[in-house]
Amino acid sequence: MEFPLIDDQRALAEVCARLADSPWVALDTEFTRERTFYARLGLLQLATADFIACVDPLRVDLAPLLERLYDPRLLKVLHAGRQDLEVFHDLRGAVPRPVFDTQIAAALLGHSDQIGYGALVEAIVGVRLPKAHTRTDWEARPLSAEQLRYAHDDVWYLRDVYRALAERLEQRGRTAWLREECEALVDPALYRADPAEAYRRLPGHALPPAAQPVLRALADWRERTARTENRPRGWIVTDAALLEIARNAPATIEALARLPVNAGTVRRYGADILAIVQEARRHPPERIWPAPVPPSAREQELVRQLLARVKAVAEAHEISPTLLATRRSVVQLMRERSGPLACGWRRELIGAELLALIDAAALYGERTGNST
Repeated sequence: MEFPLIDDQRALAEVCARLADSPWVALDTEFTRERTFYARLGLLQLATADFIACVDPLRVDLAPLLERLYDPRLLKVLHAGRQDLEVFHDLRGAVPRPVFDTQIAAALLGHSDQIGYGALVEAIVGVRLPKAHTRTDWEARPLSAEQLRYAHDDVWYLRDVYRALAERLEQRGRTAWLREECEALVDPALYRADPAEAYRRLPGHALPPAAQPVLRALADWRERTARTENRPRGWIVTDAALLEIARNAPATIEALARLPVNAGTVRRYGADILAIVQEARRHPPERIWPAPVPPSAREQELVRQLLARVKAVAEAHEISPTLLATRRSVVQLMRERSGPLACGWRRELIGAELLALIDAAALYGERTGNST
């Protein structure tokens, strides 16, 4: 079988025309980002019920195809689509919608919530896919027949997986559950990261209050610099180095160089880093990262009981327990009465019951003079 590559505008126009007649498209991307902040798209694969195409984004203008893919009447089928959607967000500043994520759909039907594409294809279609080319440089040209076959398989079988899962979800009355999960997946807030919020990805809670505003400012600066230079964050300065800089607040290049910071970072960004530190130190000490509040003995016991109930309900409904609820979401419900378990299908299936158990435990604590 041949696997032609769409690498001219005339062929791409034919693909776009055929997409106009389909209600859904199976979609996958191959990209690299080891040396850049933004992903570099190397190949785009798509398939409908009656055709398949691998599109070369290095040879064609993708604008006509993106117009089709961003049509809200066209359902986009992906597997574990978060990274693919990030690629599209980098291309166009928004993600296409609506989507059907087969990894999420599978978890709603009893598979692991992290099931890989190959394992799902084997489970649904009965075909074992080769694992070669998972680390291919998809920007290198020409692409071999083997590489194109690998890329082809990523959407060839996705069609059958989608149709089987969609049918099973409908039979079990869970189509709305999947729709709710996929709406969360295309939430613009997931992809519109504010550099001022970059500090949240760092473990700053162990720093003293005087150092925390410094780390927040450094994280903001690094995020903006990485985006401007289109380089990975760690190539600007590593997480570990940011923490050491914030903790020690160096005032000179010599003091900065004595810290475990890459010499190249000191040479290239030393003056910027010192200026950021100096400015941030003018702010009063502040605990930006809340200190973790360890659960009490009664809270630990209550969480254990709630998680046991989650497991039982998940098994009874044949869905992934970790998709239904995590320890973190259970603790959030217990302490704040909010989070994933407080709304949507999770609240209907288990959240309301867990809240009743939480309230009963609180009432018991009041009667015995204890508190959670």
